[in-house]
Amino acid sequence: MGHVIRVIVFNADEDYGKTLRGDLLGVDGLKILAEIDEPSLLPQAMGQFNADVVLVNLDPAPEPIMGLVRQITSARAGLPVFVVSSSSDSNLVLAAMRAGVKEFLPKPIDREQLTEALERVAQQQPATEVRGRLISVMGSAGGVGATTVATNLAVELADVGGSDVAVVDLDFRLGQVATFFDVQANFTIAELCETHEQLDQQIISKAMVKHESGVHVLARPHHFAQAEQISAAHAAGVLAALQELHSYVVVDGPHRFDAGAQVVFDMADVNLLVMQLLVTSVRNSDRILAELAQHGYNLDRVQLVCNRSTRESGYLEQEHVEATLNRKIFWSIPSDFRAVCAAINLGEPLALSASKSKVRQSLHELAERICSPEAATEAEGQAKKNGGVLRGLFSK
Repeated sequence: MGHVIRVIVFNADEDYGKTLRGDLLGVDGLKILAEIDEPSLLPQAMGQFNADVVLVNLDPAPEPIMGLVRQITSARAGLPVFVVSSSSDSNLVLAAMRAGVKEFLPKPIDREQLTEALERVAQQQPATEVRGRLISVMGSAGGVGATTVATNLAVELADVGGSDVAVVDLDFRLGQVATFFDVQANFTIAELCETHEQLDQQIISKAMVKHESGVHVLARPHHFAQAEQISAAHAAGVLAALQELHSYVVVDGPHRFDAGAQVVFDMADVNLLVMQLLVTSVRNSDRILAELAQHGYNLDRVQLVCNRSTRESGYLEQEHVEATLNRKIFWSIPSDFRAVCAAINLGEPLALSASKSKVRQSLHELAERICSPEAATEAEGQAKKNGGVLRGLFSK
């Protein structure tokens, strides 16, 4: 599918969660904005997110859930609603069509049928509508260099395509993205999360700090207490709004497996998992990949990045690591401790402080790889399992 389609999912059947997630995220270009299991939370999600489709699982109780469907179609007449059900009862199908449902998808979902239905929705999107690509950078362990990769990748993406790039700090307590750019933010992601409505450009611009490299920085909250007030739904709303305004949104995070991580993995076009050739990092990478597979994430969107790659004695061999993880390493970044440390201490991207360093050149080439159409769809490994849904999107 050539377009990006953003979907809000309502599913009250926990046992069906992993199957549904696997079917949806297996469709190229489909992004889940929110997953709801309580009817009372759906109006909030619809008001906060600019979705293209609402998909509702009618099971296990089709009749009461049909009432929810009628509320959706009445509130947003132009918003396509898809429903899925294991029931093929003609009366249920007829009731769904009369309620304004766009597509009735029987279980198990036929992905070809789903893709065709989404294509019809995509064809109705404005030709001028552009949505930026979301790239998450997650470390397999503390200190592997995920923030260095995220911040410098954002700079290189701006340089490669001349694009409007934003970088977001999702480490709400100890994040250092602003420090890496040596910028002071008067407003942060905490202020953007104070509203439950869709964010407009004026509000977002007030919170962003533009660095001389052209990258727009969204800093972590100033105070620990503010971090406690940011829910996964808040983070999803901010990321979705930024994608409306920027060609690329680079996210430093997620930093732990929680509902906020679900948001990022659902929405991201590319998830870069940063690791090192160390036993601790490899073991964590293996655990992360297994967890993602178990919970139904599309591992084709996850790419391994080996940071501080070196041939020095005492390090693991890359081919052995790939065999252990049953995945190819997508990109390797050489080690240059002096250049990277100097850049961090100066608060400057490598493009400014060490433009000819091996690390900077590698990150520049990584940006070129990501900008190419092939990088967006290249599968560097095969998922072995599918799994369920992490709960609590709208809980703190």
